[in-house]
Amino acid sequence: MRIGLLTEGGYPYVGGDAGLWCDRLVRGLAQHEFDVYALSRGRQQEDAGRVPLPPQVGQVRTAPLWTAEHDGVAYGRRARRRFTECYGELVEALSGGPAAAGSTAGTGPAHEADRFGSALYGLAELARDEGGLVGALRSDTALRTLERACRAPGAPRTAREARVADLLTVTAHLERALRPLSLDWYGDDGLGAADLCHATAGGTAALPGLLARHLCEVPLLVTEYGVQLRSHYLALGPDDAAPAVRALLAAFHGLLATEVYRRATLLTPGNAHARRWQERCGADRARIRTVHPGMDASCFTEVGESPDRADPYTLGWVGRVEPAKDLVSLLHAFAEVRREEPKARLRIVGTPVGPEGEAYLGHCRVLAAQLFPDEAEGVHAVGDNPVSFEEIGGPEVPTLPDAYAGVAVVVLSSVVEGFPNTLVEAMFSGRATVSTDVGAVVEVIGGTGLVVPPRNPRALAEACVALLCDPERRERLGAAARARALELFTVEQNIAAFNGIYLEIVSRCPVRRVVLDEAGDPLPFAAPAETHVPVHWTGPTARERIREASCRAPGDPVRATSGAASEGAL
Repeated sequence: MRIGLLTEGGYPYVGGDAGLWCDRLVRGLAQHEFDVYALSRGRQQEDAGRVPLPPQVGQVRTAPLWTAEHDGVAYGRRARRRFTECYGELVEALSGGPAAAGSTAGTGPAHEADRFGSALYGLAELARDEGGLVGALRSDTALRTLERACRAPGAPRTAREARVADLLTVTAHLERALRPLSLDWYGDDGLGAADLCHATAGGTAALPGLLARHLCEVPLLVTEYGVQLRSHYLALGPDDAAPAVRALLAAFHGLLATEVYRRATLLTPGNAHARRWQERCGADRARIRTVHPGMDASCFTEVGESPDRADPYTLGWVGRVEPAKDLVSLLHAFAEVRREEPKARLRIVGTPVGPEGEAYLGHCRVLAAQLFPDEAEGVHAVGDNPVSFEEIGGPEVPTLPDAYAGVAVVVLSSVVEGFPNTLVEAMFSGRATVSTDVGAVVEVIGGTGLVVPPRNPRALAEACVALLCDPERRERLGAAARARALELFTVEQNIAAFNGIYLEIVSRCPVRRVVLDEAGDPLPFAAPAETHVPVHWTGPTARERIREASCRAPGDPVRATSGAASEGAL
């Protein structure tokens, strides 16, 4: 089958979000054809280049979200009226406040269009008819329409207090978010020819899939390993935007998420945490399939099968260094561990994320030096700090598996976490774990590790001491963790799950296309049923056989179908 893979800020760009997962998915499903439709987030990402693509990727079409030239489209009177009506309906839904969002989340049947959805699709049809929306979304008409909606009777106080600068900010954000409506991706040479659209995230990444579903009836699959709506909420902090801007943009992203969840044929969250967000935004539970992220377990085989390599007194932490990881609580917990077990050591292996991460790492180094002054066994010995800060690729930790090989217990101290990749790596390595109860931690760990409340150094210390002092329990939990990870979180199970979901969607929601012949008349059986079977067909297609029959002389014999094709059809 032909899959339209939709990404935002990710695959096929080098270092993009979910790039590794997408690459493994495409390479693992070589029996299908993939067309990649990528929205880029910046010039730096585009300049970094793309990853090498496998032969099953047919075409790659990209569009920037960070810039857009004026489309040069001049609307006539009728088109301007259509734009004002559709855009007015959309911004009225935003300025309606929480009640509008709540009514959308509690919508009825899938075919019933709500206020936001009908306005969105009205704008998409206008863009298709007129050739674009960029100029209209940047126009004074768009700004005045937003202002009228915010000043209308019944609008919430936050919207009514919006200043001109706030309205300009919201208008610019809506123009960027709605750029996919103006793309030329929805014809017979693009998403209109796909059997299935697979969006690798919600929000703007799924918007082209929504339009392909509306305009071409192509089914939509949405995968979320991180909740886009939650990310938007966190990004709009009180220090980043005015209250009116936060309220209007939160309403937009909430309504867009609701429309995506409601219209998608299937949703595949990566964990129960993302699933709860989707259900809260109106997703039907019957259309949700949890598919855990797939990770490569092969590089951890040697470490996982050699638990005796670990230092029995060493705790380890691996990950990105940032405030959300709460290394401060980990250091305070380790101070209590040292009182119970003086031989204990702590290895912190990670790379800081941005300037904030650099500053946080420096703060943690200072705190470690204050809590644990360099210790020496004798007067003439060199002092040594029981806490070490290391990076993968350095002399102490040349590879990622080496970060887990030398530790007896892996600790996760986060206060915010999505899907804990480092925990899965520790499980592949056969190491016992102590984690805080955040995100999808409990779902991943199951009963194979100890879980404590976040921001509780004493509970974290007690759990670590319990495992350091009980080697048999530590070994038992590590073996159980490795078995669980190999069963649930490998690349192979992820690819097999999506292959089954693809076949399920196409079998239940096939795309009905009308193919015309040279005369413009419908061509029956132009897309035979066997084209949906995941095998390569070497014989002529139905259309080729019809054309051949029409060109055959009256006395020519009829040629039979090749044996390979006949055997495959059976």
